[in-house]
Amino acid sequence: MSESLVAIVGRPNVGKSSLFNRLVGERRAIVSDIPGTTRDRISAKVTWGDDSFVLVDTGGLELIPNSDLWEKVRGQVEIAINDADAIMFLVDGLSGVTPGDIEISHMLRKISKPVFLVVNKVDNPKREQESVEFNELGLREPIYISAYHNLGIQDLMEYLLPAIESDESSTSEDILRLAIVGRTNVGKSHLINSILGDERSIVSDIPGTTRDALDIPMSFEDTPMVLIDTAGVRRRGRIDRGLEKYSVLRTVRAMERSNVCLLVIDGSEPITAQDTHVAGQILDAGKGVIIVFNKCDLIQQEAYKKELTHHAKVRLKFIPYAPVCFTSALLGEGIRTLVQKALKVYKEGAKIVSDDTLKRTLMSALAAHPPSGRKGRSLRVYGISQKEARPPTFVIPVNNPDLVHFSYERYLENRLRSTFRFEGNPLNLQFQKRGGR
Repeated sequence: MSESLVAIVGRPNVGKSSLFNRLVGERRAIVSDIPGTTRDRISAKVTWGDDSFVLVDTGGLELIPNSDLWEKVRGQVEIAINDADAIMFLVDGLSGVTPGDIEISHMLRKISKPVFLVVNKVDNPKREQESVEFNELGLREPIYISAYHNLGIQDLMEYLLPAIESDESSTSEDILRLAIVGRTNVGKSHLINSILGDERSIVSDIPGTTRDALDIPMSFEDTPMVLIDTAGVRRRGRIDRGLEKYSVLRTVRAMERSNVCLLVIDGSEPITAQDTHVAGQILDAGKGVIIVFNKCDLIQQEAYKKELTHHAKVRLKFIPYAPVCFTSALLGEGIRTLVQKALKVYKEGAKIVSDDTLKRTLMSALAAHPPSGRKGRSLRVYGISQKEARPPTFVIPVNNPDLVHFSYERYLENRLRSTFRFEGNPLNLQFQKRGGR
């Protein structure tokens, strides 16, 4: 059983993102005074008391499209309406009823799902009296709120929650949370659409079309997982002030809440400095990673794929544990293999090794290559234990952590990998003074 899904729809700049953020409790939708800022659907779980549901924020319904992008946004809103169990139709109490509101109400009256007319930006009794004109839209009695000032939200929930099913479902976070990251225009949105099988993330030739990070629940071969689609990471000098800058921060946050990242690289061109920068961000976040060479419909020779793999090992040598996959999101090639590999990397990151097994591995490593000293002092290693998973973290008590040379740390890491694999995951080795923390 899945949780109910509630969609927020309305004209651009009526406060949908502000309401979304108010209910979700964090700044997930980009909020700006620029009309049309929220271009793609984003979703998040809302917990209200003992109840919970999935909330979807949509792009504004532009009834007179002036570009191909706006036409696609309209299509996304229609998909959200079809997916939703209930709809919150948000209007602007300051603007009053507009022709756009009337057209949207015509669309919503044709569906059989619960529709709640929510009048935003109403922060005093006078404005509430002035907003009675919204009754003419022929929907339910208006619910007056101010998302910005947190007014009327409790009333809104008291209307909404009884109208949606409160299905009990597994809410375990012990699932793959897969972030799709990379610089702009490498095919991330095509890739996520190919995985999902629908046009969930707006695909356009306009660089940077995907601004927000989208959390999309799905299942793959009966295995639940969540896809996190992110804005393309631009070179720092190309980040526009305001929206684009915040979207890059969103990408970093998306990495943080994922457990595996797909580093998408354009397979038709050499690895760039920005590709290595994104890879470094994934490493800093301590996440599992797969290097994905996309656009491989342009690459037919196996020899060139081997060359790309070698190039990745050289340019991205700080993540040598990352497996390499080749895809053509446009043609749907390599997708199943990629998701299977992501699930494997996820499971490898969750691996916990017993202290006894680790001790035997350490003793073998020390016997094969005893630690050397530094500055006339000998390094002594007393044991090893696994502290946590994701990333796999190991505590190694020693007589003096300053005596651990980076080459010996790398040697021990390689021994752990050769024995336990941990494919696609960084290992965190913490050398601590014996008896210390």
